[in-house]
Formats: sequence, structure tokens, C-alpha cells
Amino acid sequence: MTRPALLELARRAAGHVLSALPEGVLGRVLPPAYRFDLEELGEPPPLEGDRRVIVAPLNYAGQAYEWCRALERADGQTVAQNAMVRTRSDFHHMADYEVPVAAYAASGPWHRRWSDHVLSHATHVIVEGQKQPLGSILTETTEQQVRRLQATGIHVAMLCHGSDIRLPSRHAALEADSPFADPQHASTRRLERAAMQNAALLDRLQLPVFVSTPDLLLDVPRATWLPVVIQPERWHTDAAPFERERPVVVHAPSSGWLKGTDLIDETMSRLHDEGLIEYRRLRGLPHSAMREAYGSADVVLDQFRLGGYGVAAVEALAAGRLVIGWVTDQVRRSVRDTTGRELPIVSVRASRLESSIRSLLADREAARARAAAGPAFVRAVHDGTLSASVLQPFLAGSR
Repeated sequence: MTRPALLELARRAAGHVLSALPEGVLGRVLPPAYRFDLEELGEPPPLEGDRRVIVAPLNYAGQAYEWCRALERADGQTVAQNAMVRTRSDFHHMADYEVPVAAYAASGPWHRRWSDHVLSHATHVIVEGQKQPLGSILTETTEQQVRRLQATGIHVAMLCHGSDIRLPSRHAALEADSPFADPQHASTRRLERAAMQNAALLDRLQLPVFVSTPDLLLDVPRATWLPVVIQPERWHTDAAPFERERPVVVHAPSSGWLKGTDLIDETMSRLHDEGLIEYRRLRGLPHSAMREAYGSADVVLDQFRLGGYGVAAVEALAAGRLVIGWVTDQVRRSVRDTTGRELPIVSVRASRLESSIRSLLADREAARARAAAGPAFVRAVHDGTLSASVLQPFLAGSR
């Protein structure tokens, strides 16, 4: 038997043992940080409506919650609910229903309760990141759970967020500054295996597939782009950019390795020391603090390795900040073809960032005009209206 097969066998055996333990015993054998009280989890919110949609189990960047709200705003016949696994490292985004990671992974009673809720109430389920939507990750595969949902007549779609499907080897072949340039790096190898397994799963299931960012269309060509959603009014600020002599430049990456912080830190620190800008490298801020961070900035530096844009860039655009990052022609073309609009992010490679900053500061009127295009773009593309319409063909199927 191969090593992967042995590991899978051990994983499932451990899962069956843990799932069979009484909750009180399980709570004692788990490390303290992972213990939970089943009674404190509460019941999932009820679902009542002609179309009942559940999105689970990740809620990356709060997007499952926002897509659910967008669906409900667009259609009075649709009720949507997201469920997310709560970890110690998340950013505390809004969610309809939360479950601690230990309960999701190992609690048989919780798994049965949640499965009964989904199977008896949902008409449509959107599975995030190819993770098990029903929990008990040690005892069932995603494919088994999807087949179980389908067997009860529930319509299922798959939703890819990023590293779950982005193939590092493909990305490295296309992008000079790819974070995956070293194929032997432990993270690269792990992500390569996961992306290949997830792509194979999508091929086997042959279900509708959505991707949250347009760069992922290279990895899943048959997928449909489902734009990320924010609440534009929440990010609005009356403070105009480029009014102060020394503009504030903010960089707040969720993952410095993926976003290319190492490519720009030295340059930005040098420009800071020169007195040209005030560079703020932000670390560990909760999501609730980002509105103030962006509102106090003139420029927001996004990412310089991946070639796309996500929620953080959209939030900065909505705040009317000048957003700079590396965005590929493929992404810009996808946005233009889908929306008829130009993406207002200033696209520049890290090696050209200094000259770009100097040029922008030399023509502040042009920089203000570019920043001013952000809020209108976000209202047209990322306020949820477009995303709800993208989901309509999938939702047109009824139980």
C-alpha cells in the first residue's frame, strides 16, 4: 500500500474513533484550544422560502455571507445562509452560522445535526474550496457528501477561492514573480498536490463551478467568475487622497509570502526615509480596523506576485484610494469582457514600483482622477448585484 493510501486510511480510522466518542470525552482528549461545548453551538437558523441556498463551509474574507445577502436582496423568493468553520486565525467576518473547527472535524453529534438541517431544508448548496460542506472531515470525503446531497435532489455547485485550485506549476510558468518559483518549497509542493486533487474532483463531479477572482479562470477554464462582494457605503470616506505633502502609503497583506511583501518593503522603506512618502506596513489588524486604515491612506499597495485582485483591493477602491498592484492582462480582459468597465487598479510589477510612485506623485491630479474611479467601479461590479445575476442560472434549477 502506498504512503498516501496509508495516511488516508489512518486519517479515516482516527476520524471514526473521534466521531464515536461522547462529546464530554471528546472535549477532554482534544487540546484546550480546540475544545468545544456542543450545547453552546446553537441550532442553525431556520430556512424558509421557495429557494433555500446554503454556502459552506469556509466564508473566506466574509464572502459567503456577502453572496448570501446579495441573493436575498436580488430575489424575494430566495433565502440564503452561510456556514463557516471558525478558527483561531480568522478575521472575524460576519457569518450566519459558525462552528468551531474541532466540532466540524470530529463531532459526530454536530455532524448529524448539521447534515439533517442541510438535507431537509436546502434546495441548493454551494461548496466552497472543495471542502466537506457537512463536516466530519476525517470520516467522509467531499465527493461522498456531494453525492449524498445530490441523492436527495439538492442542486450543488462548486466554488473555488484561490489556493485551493491555483496550480503553482502553471502559475510559475506564466509569472516572473510567482511565489511558486521553487517547486521544492514545502508550501509549493503542498499547494500543488491540493490543487491537482481538487481539479480532479471538479472533473469527476462535472458540476457548475464558480471562481471568486478572474485569474482563476486559467485554472478552471469552464468556470464562471463570481465577483467578490462588499458593502460600498461602509468604505466611503470624505477624505480626498493626495491632499497632504507626504502621502501615506499602506500595505496590509493577509499573506506576505503570497502577496510579495518581500519584493516591495525595502523600496517603500527607502522612499519613506527619503521623506517622499509615509509608508505603513500593517500587520495583524482585524478586518474591523481596515476601514480606518484605508481611509487614512492615499495609496494602498495590494499584491505583486499573483497577478489578480481580491477583496482587499476592492475595499480600498471603494474608499477612493489609489490602488497599486500587479494585475495581468488576462484579468483586465476578463473584467472588461464581463462588465464593460476598466479595472482602475494601477498595474505595475514590483521592480517598477518606485518609478510608478514617483510618477504618480509628480502628477497628483492624474492620481486623484484614477483614485476617484474606484468607488463607481465597485458599485457597478462588486456591490452584489452582478454576483447575484451570475448565480441565477444555477439557482434556476429547483428541488
